[in-house]
Amino acid sequence: MKNYLLSVYQPDGPTPGPEVLGPIMTAVASLKEEMRAAEAWVFDGGLFPPDTATVVRVTDGDVGMTDGPYVEGKEHLGGFTIVRATDLDAALEWGRKLAAATTLPIEVRPFQ
Repeated sequence: MKNYLLSVYQPDGPTPGPEVLGPIMTAVASLKEEMRAAEAWVFDGGLFPPDTATVVRVTDGDVGMTDGPYVEGKEHLGGFTIVRATDLDAALEWGRKLAAATTLPIEVRPFQ
């Protein structure tokens, strides 16, 4: 069994209202229970908006810090789930289910 990162990418902008977010969160909770029952769920978490990030860089031995996201874009990493799966196809199936539940793009990547 290998671990896979399912990254949830969401558009920048305000958080949708409860009429939109409520059904999505219900679907995500249901999927999380399915993952747990299949012993595939390892860990998950949501992230605060990208403007809460601090980027730490080392240049010529000096450490510098800047506020805000590392990259500018129309989407940002909003959360993630780590699953245990037998192979990439099984991980992609969890990614498909997460994309359906969240209505957002999901990037599936194996851990080394």
